[in-house]
Amino acid sequence: MEVTSTSTEVDAAHAERALEGLPATDYAIHVKPLRYRTKPHMSAWTDFTERTITLQVPEPFLPFGEVVAHGARRRPGKGMRFIWLTEGITITSPDEVLRFLYLHEWMHWYLRERLGRASQAETTCDRFALRNYRKVRVTEADARQAMKRGPRKR
Repeated sequence: MEVTSTSTEVDAAHAERALEGLPATDYAIHVKPLRYRTKPHMSAWTDFTERTITLQVPEPFLPFGEVVAHGARRRPGKGMRFIWLTEGITITSPDEVLRFLYLHEWMHWYLRERLGRASQAETTCDRFALRNYRKVRVTEADARQAMKRGPRKR
């Protein structure tokens, strides 16, 4: 996995160590700083044309909370109304930012490049990242499990 970084918080070698144990892609990984006005947050994207995944690390890094929407349930009654299923997490290190964002973007890559599906499945990608970003090793079997909407296995 080719990793480059323009972040002052995380150099390329640090990013490579943080991403160890996660499934690989044939895309280049770019780590960039995320400068924020009021509070840190998470931001990343996959460019399928350029074959890159860009992960942004908040600078300066401070621990922060994030609410992750990992599914939706249909509300009773007429129409297409949903209740979002969310979980709050606390991000305590740049490594956790990198791992969460990489897994989220990896799932976009997996859906499109491996399965030939539309890659805009945000809740599936969030569910996969949420379930796995603190695990030492993550596999494609974990990705297949995240595609199921059952209860979270701890």
